[in-house]
Amino acid sequence: MTTKDSKGTEIVDSRLIRELAELLTETGLSEIEIDRGGMRIRVARGGGPQIALAAAPAAVAAAAAVPQPAAEGDLSKHPGCVHSPMVGTAYLAPEPGAAAFIDVGTRVSQGQTLLIIEAMKTMNHIPAPKAGTVTRILVGNSQPVEFGEPLVIIE
Repeated sequence: MTTKDSKGTEIVDSRLIRELAELLTETGLSEIEIDRGGMRIRVARGGGPQIALAAAPAAVAAAAAVPQPAAEGDLSKHPGCVHSPMVGTAYLAPEPGAAAFIDVGTRVSQGQTLLIIEAMKTMNHIPAPKAGTVTRILVGNSQPVEFGEPLVIIE
C-alpha cells in the first residue's frame, strides 16, 4: 500500500492510514503501529490526529508520556515492576465473572499468568517474570494499557 514518487521516495497510501484509524476506533486502542516492507507507520489518538512515519532502521521516538499518579514516586522504575509488552486492553480474570488471576498479596511463581492483554482480538497471557508476592496491581479490569505501562509490582 505504498508507492514511490519520481525521486524513489515511498509514499504511504492514505487508505492504509484510514484503515488503521478505523481500527483504533473499533478496538478502543489509543495507538497502533505496523511495520511493512521497511516502512513503519504509527497512528495515535490524542488531542488531534497524530500520524508518525519513520523508516524501519531509524530509531523509534519515545512515546509521549502518559500522566501517571505520582503519589508514591515513579513505580515504573521499581525493580519488581511488570511492564506491558504491548498496547491493548488489560483483563484481570480469564473471563467475565471468573476469579482474578491475582490479588494483592498473592504469591506467584515465575511464568504464572498475572493478567491478559487483548490486542487485535488476540488474548495475550502476561507471565510473572519472577517468583514473589504481588504488592500492587496498577491497572483495572478492562482498562486500556500502553506499551511499557506499569501493570503489577512483584516483590
